[in-house]
Amino acid sequence: MLTRIHGAKCIGIDAVEVTVEIDIDRGIGIHLVGLADVAVKESLLRTTTALEALGFHIPGKRIVINLAPADLRKNGSGYDLPIAVGIIAASGQRELPLSGRFILMGELGLDGSVRAIPGALPFAEMARDSGRDGIILPAESALEAAEFKDMKVYGVETLADVVRILEGQEDCPDLLVWNTRAYRRLHRSGAGAAGPEYGVDFADIIGQEGAKRGIEIAAAGGHNIIMVGAPGAGKSSLAKAMAGILPPMTMQEALVTSKIYSVAGKGSPQDGLIRRRPFRAPHYSASLPAIVGGGGGDSILPGEVSLANNGVLFLDEVGQMPKSVIEALRGPIEDRTVCISRLKGKVEFPASFMLVAASNPCPCGYWGEGDRCTCTPTQRQSYLSKLSGPILDRIDIHVWMHPVPADRIVRAQKAEGSAAVAARVLQARQRQKQRLEGSGAATNAAMDIKQTERFCPLDEDCRKTLENLMVKMGFSMRAYFRIIKVARTIADLEGARDISPAHLLEAASYRFLDRQSLLDLG
Repeated sequence: MLTRIHGAKCIGIDAVEVTVEIDIDRGIGIHLVGLADVAVKESLLRTTTALEALGFHIPGKRIVINLAPADLRKNGSGYDLPIAVGIIAASGQRELPLSGRFILMGELGLDGSVRAIPGALPFAEMARDSGRDGIILPAESALEAAEFKDMKVYGVETLADVVRILEGQEDCPDLLVWNTRAYRRLHRSGAGAAGPEYGVDFADIIGQEGAKRGIEIAAAGGHNIIMVGAPGAGKSSLAKAMAGILPPMTMQEALVTSKIYSVAGKGSPQDGLIRRRPFRAPHYSASLPAIVGGGGGDSILPGEVSLANNGVLFLDEVGQMPKSVIEALRGPIEDRTVCISRLKGKVEFPASFMLVAASNPCPCGYWGEGDRCTCTPTQRQSYLSKLSGPILDRIDIHVWMHPVPADRIVRAQKAEGSAAVAARVLQARQRQKQRLEGSGAATNAAMDIKQTERFCPLDEDCRKTLENLMVKMGFSMRAYFRIIKVARTIADLEGARDISPAHLLEAASYRFLDRQSLLDLG
């Protein structure tokens, strides 16, 4: 008897349907075909043991399992569940009339329990878009799909739960994800936990008004920023405080970011979509695949640039990172996507992030702070030489930070808190949203050249100011447009309708790494 059960496979952050065909006929042996990897082939022994543990028997006949389409490689342990259900239905041990109406994915334990799998959110989205009645997932994975309330999302703990659903003799409301113990537990533990998750508030940072202003502009327009300064100047604290002033994600942003985390096996710690913008801070020793993504064969996973999508990628001690890793950021920063190519496939992940970099000015860290620096001119020159011109061109705001004097630390007064800064950032983002609606860009930083010319018109005074800046400072063409976009963000923070020369001058002041050698900045 031939039976078809429907599963899925992730390609990037989207899922495609995989049909599991099971045929039981005369003969002996279990045969699995359809370009399955080792993890899928190992599922046969795991699946048969789980079936026997729950009282089902393995037919003493030839069992052929085909994963279609046959030219698409299948990987992972999520096909355990559809294979097991297919064997039950094909052997006639249970009548499962609803088996064709749902997408099934899950890993089986030897006792018949169902374990979590990555990619639950793209699977659920595919099930909805393909017109299925719903999806059956492990209880833990089903929490990621709790937002899809327009279809049935079942969270099961054992194979017996799956059989009970597919028999169709009862509605099984207790197995819907919104009625599971895990869902209720998360809601109880999450009650009243609406406060900020990030512990650094702008009010806790003494001084550094200039750097705070740069951080506020970067957050308001989605701009990349680099902070250069001595140890203890507050670079890391400011980067962490930035996470607390970013506006909440839109529904579409939350869906895309949540799908990335789901594919990576890092689904939302709460039910449903990830609502808070991600803040990723990899160590400076992270490898190239860890930053941009990688993996072998079809098991290509997103890297930090994708996990930071719609959020912040904080690279501390960027001067210590390998030059190859820094240069690899060029494409994702400019294109807002990253394409990972391997011999057996190519996958594209979103990578629309804000880069926040921090670095000491030299190996000892104290160049520019009186006579404390012990480095030679050659050491100073080579330390930040990893930040090539093309990379600096892609960083909109450069901030130099000096340590706060001792007397100011002792006599510090309470500074403006993150809540007030976040309110201004949100207003600026709302102005950008209204202006850029329908253009495809969400922030000023995301505008391309044509959009910049369209949404950032300059009057004659602004053109003369910008022309003088270009001649005097030697800015590149890319820096020219980035200055205009930063100036537009400054105007949005002030609520100004048009860009003024003062906005352009302030924007240009944040590009000191372009206009002169760091050796002249002491």
